[in-house]
Amino acid sequence: MHYAIVDIETTGGSPKASKITEIAIYKHDGTDIIDNYQALINPEVPIPAFIVQLTGINDKMVENAPKFYEVAKEIIEFTKDCVFVAHNVGFDYGILRLEFKSLGYDYRRPHLCTVRSSRVVIPGHESYSLGKLTRALGIELVGRHRAGGDAFATAKLFSLLMEADAAEMQTLIQEELNPKRLHPNLDLEHLEEIPNRTGVYKFFNEFNQLIYIGKSIHIRKRIDQHLRNRKTKKAIKMQQEISRIEYELTGSELISLLLESQLIKQHQPIYNRTLRKNSFPYGLFKYTDKNGYLRLFIAKTSSTNDLPITTFTTKKEGVKYLDKIVEDYDLCTKLCDLYKSNASCFQYQVKNCLGACIQEESSNSYNTRCNNFIDKISLSNASFYILDKGRKRGEKSMVFVQNGVIRAMGYAPYHFKKMKPEKWIDYLDIIQDDRDARNILNLFMRKNDKHTIINYS
Repeated sequence: MHYAIVDIETTGGSPKASKITEIAIYKHDGTDIIDNYQALINPEVPIPAFIVQLTGINDKMVENAPKFYEVAKEIIEFTKDCVFVAHNVGFDYGILRLEFKSLGYDYRRPHLCTVRSSRVVIPGHESYSLGKLTRALGIELVGRHRAGGDAFATAKLFSLLMEADAAEMQTLIQEELNPKRLHPNLDLEHLEEIPNRTGVYKFFNEFNQLIYIGKSIHIRKRIDQHLRNRKTKKAIKMQQEISRIEYELTGSELISLLLESQLIKQHQPIYNRTLRKNSFPYGLFKYTDKNGYLRLFIAKTSSTNDLPITTFTTKKEGVKYLDKIVEDYDLCTKLCDLYKSNASCFQYQVKNCLGACIQEESSNSYNTRCNNFIDKISLSNASFYILDKGRKRGEKSMVFVQNGVIRAMGYAPYHFKKMKPEKWIDYLDIIQDDRDARNILNLFMRKNDKHTIINYS
């Protein structure tokens, strides 16, 4: 197998508006570079000053260079039967496909990203930008922000990755979608226009029936995974039925989670019913023992009719969380079902437990700390707004929680800050609270720290 390691310089701006000014391709056999192709290209538009400053490529340099259509056939032939490789492949591959599309040609190659590959094969680096990563690995990069220099450094990085784990690298190669496997009405060009941002997506069949609803912080990538999945018969069957895709950007991950849950309940799409399982099968529960001490434990939510304090996707996640709570609130591992003993817990023996396990600490003292945790996690009587990213610049997403229950969500322009919080709800849509919404809120508050909380009374 051969690889075409590519770097492209452009006129900048948005990918759709960018034109290629330079291209460099190093052909690689999996071990070494075996050939190369380089060319300046006349973009047929002025090169902006900031791009000139960044790359050093100016209008005079490309004035007599070939236009893209004059080198297109050479690029096709040079990359034939190759895997297309680039550092941040989505940019270079996308730009090249757009240039070919303007000529009426559908350029497709299996492709591989050395940013993603590096994160998998050589994890732990502070940065995976080409400049910083190659510097950290001792790869010389001469001619930064010129196609030849960047492509050559990428080729050296690729050699290092292949030497480290060639088998893993093969698994990271992405094949282009095969139109023959998909519904003939599905518009692949529309698919390419879907942004890779946070939101909710919907699949419809040829009878305009909504068959699946999903959410992701990268909806384009997630949709692509659905259309490539060949692992189960249900996944393949759903693929073949998708004839139209709609999406709604949310900006906020919390709103995407809540909206997905809300829409699934409203529409009950067939593939959400057949594929759906309990997303939160484990919970943290409490009871008071015969000595008056509060006990915490992790169990399946299906094993009891009691409402959990909070929920988890796996038992391991729940145990890990409870371990942290024990440490943060000075609780007893024995009373939290994390240490089995008829006597004291191990933490008491090493003087990290106050002795509730052997009734040395009073139940009132111990239960006060335990209840402090329960009150905080259950959000009981807490009222606040959660502010996060909006769908676009100039707005913020908002979720309003009243007495621990989600009441409304939506979006407000930035000038909302000049208004009193009691007026903010005017921007929002009232939503129904249910058990799933509470689980989603609880998980989000536990795991996400990229939002702002504004307390409300």
